[in-house]
Amino acid sequence: MRRAIFLDVDGTYAHRGEVPPAHASAVRAVRAAGHAVLLCTGRPTSMLPERILAAGFDGIVASAGGYVEVGGEVLTDLRFPAPLAARALAVLLAHDVAFVLEAPDALHGPPGLDRRLAHLLAGLLLPEPSGTPQGPRDLLDGLTMSDDLAGTSFAKITCFDSPVPVTALRAEIGGPLSVLPSSIPGMGAAAGELYLEGVHKAVGMRVAARRLGVAIEDVVAFGDGLNDLEMLAEAGIGVAIEGADPRLIAVADRLAAGPEQAGLVDAFGELGLL
Repeated sequence: MRRAIFLDVDGTYAHRGEVPPAHASAVRAVRAAGHAVLLCTGRPTSMLPERILAAGFDGIVASAGGYVEVGGEVLTDLRFPAPLAARALAVLLAHDVAFVLEAPDALHGPPGLDRRLAHLLAGLLLPEPSGTPQGPRDLLDGLTMSDDLAGTSFAKITCFDSPVPVTALRAEIGGPLSVLPSSIPGMGAAAGELYLEGVHKAVGMRVAARRLGVAIEDVVAFGDGLNDLEMLAEAGIGVAIEGADPRLIAVADRLAAGPEQAGLVDAFGELGLL
């Protein structure tokens, strides 16, 4: 029986932006056994460097379900409607929020955002042996800053520092928007993600599975964050990473160790995927 495996990136497939070699080898082995393996991440594709993609994948669900690519073909590319994007940008700039407009091809932000992010994230993330956390590097390396962001096309907004709660930003912008808290510990109510209502990882997972010809009951999904909730609940087998939010664990069918322990290796073996 061919299965489709959907892997969240940060905290599941990768640890602080680095993929354990054992995880990459396990992905290759699962694909060699005839199964499809796809990344399913909140990151846009513009934040997926080669070291994340190096193992080889059958597809990508990015932007938390707003972008779907299978076999090199783009199946979904959802963006903020222009009027909603304009309102959101006006509110973010009025409050001097440190924000990133995430698109598949680029990350956009206002001038000086790189300095603000470097300062914010340096105090919250443990450094790698190299001295720079890889996750923030992916963000900063792909960032394009401009004092004229009008007309920018994007799929999702990540707020890193706001003088008002992100929920208040969402209310002020109005329209069909949802909000998630930041996945970075310690960021609090001043950080979070704004995304189109009704768009989540399970939506993208369904599109990709349909193209692959795999029934949803034959899908296995792995994740550790609240943006994985719908994906794990809908997959035939949902696997939460140990230590994940209790709400995620509640909908999961089983648990797996985190990437710092190369937990996918044992999980793939237990599921008979190797």
